[in-house]
Amino acid sequence: MQEKTINRLIFAVSVFVPVLVAVLFYTPAIHFNVDVQFLPKLNAMLNASVTVCLLAGYYFIRKKNRRVHKWFMMTAFSLSAIFLISYVVYHGASEPAHYGGPQLWKIVYLIILFTHIVLAAVILPFILFTFSRALTERFDKHRKIARITWPLWLYVAVSGVVVYLMISPYYGQ
Repeated sequence: MQEKTINRLIFAVSVFVPVLVAVLFYTPAIHFNVDVQFLPKLNAMLNASVTVCLLAGYYFIRKKNRRVHKWFMMTAFSLSAIFLISYVVYHGASEPAHYGGPQLWKIVYLIILFTHIVLAAVILPFILFTFSRALTERFDKHRKIARITWPLWLYVAVSGVVVYLMISPYYGQ
């Protein structure tokens, strides 16, 4: 595939996904005959697993072990894709949970949630470009963008777990 086509596809996906997620928050839930209440916990476990993969991928590229680095990064990418599908299914099929804890912690929660949401939308094209450049073996460009992508992706993965832990007592209320 030509670089121009790849860039257009990345742009399309990077616009479509945040728009889809935004639409889910402003439309009524579609109630299936399936219980989706386990998905937030699954999503937190996926984010935790992505965190481990990102840290391991970083470790192995520092040790110059490209093969193992690639495996961990492909796994992080795959787990993130599964997370995205699960997230869309959950938010399409259920009403959003609301934080119900103390006001001081609610402010902390909202700050973490806000930065998580914004960076989750921003990071998507970075991840896709980083992967595209690695898969097409343009490692000079891959390294350059990965220095931006990796810490942002790590923050999104970790903050996803933190957000879940802070709101998990209020699911289903």
